[in-house]
Amino acid sequence: MHQRPIGTATRGTTNPNRLRRMDRWIAATHGPALRRSDSPVAVDLGYGAAPWTAVELLERLRTAEPRTAVVGIEIDPARVAAAQPYEREGLTFTHGGFEIPLPGRPVLIRAANVLRQYDEGEVAAVWRRLCARLAPDGLLVEGTCDEIGRRHVWVALGPEGPRTVTFATRLGSLERPSDLAERLPKALIHRNVPGEPVHAFLRDLDRAWATASPYASLGARQRWIAAVRAVSADWPLTDGERRWRQGEITVRWAALRPAGR
Repeated sequence: MHQRPIGTATRGTTNPNRLRRMDRWIAATHGPALRRSDSPVAVDLGYGAAPWTAVELLERLRTAEPRTAVVGIEIDPARVAAAQPYEREGLTFTHGGFEIPLPGRPVLIRAANVLRQYDEGEVAAVWRRLCARLAPDGLLVEGTCDEIGRRHVWVALGPEGPRTVTFATRLGSLERPSDLAERLPKALIHRNVPGEPVHAFLRDLDRAWATASPYASLGARQRWIAAVRAVSADWPLTDGERRWRQGEITVRWAALRPAGR
């Protein structure tokens, strides 16, 4: 008897290339774990009404490890049926939810735009459930982006729990870094208020961006790099200029963890 899938269906909206920033970060930072794995399986959890994000995840992860296989998991059976014609070598679709109905433990679970409809108080339990399904070297990436993939914020978690928060944006469309606040994942979106660490971080990044305005004549990328370098003096960043050039900044979770947690 099959276990009833855990969770509720998302709105299902998706667009091609919506998750490219997240995918490229995963391929760059988690590629070594994929290469070390005897069975590098990645899960696209809650891929939505169309299978584009799973198709693209396979293509991008195979640039890091050609043996990678992707399984798209959806709680809506109709979405699974609609996706199955797109199956090919290394890409399958299956019915399920947060229980991750696979025989083994995946090296990656990506859950993009899945938890926004849940209450903040439910997030920690979902994180624990998903992390418990990871391979020992596995990674859970859970976050949110806008409809066309210009702005993303995601949390990266290992089997032990949350590790980092990454903010990623198309720099040409950025007025100020705190514009990313509207894409904070559910664990943080209600915490962008005075007294909370994430609010202080975005305030400091906005100030650094303003101070770096003379670099604007050299382009938004150089201005961003200068701003990120400035905040690195006070915030524990885990990346360097190679990622900053992509319009990213990654901070240790412990520094942004909600107050009282």
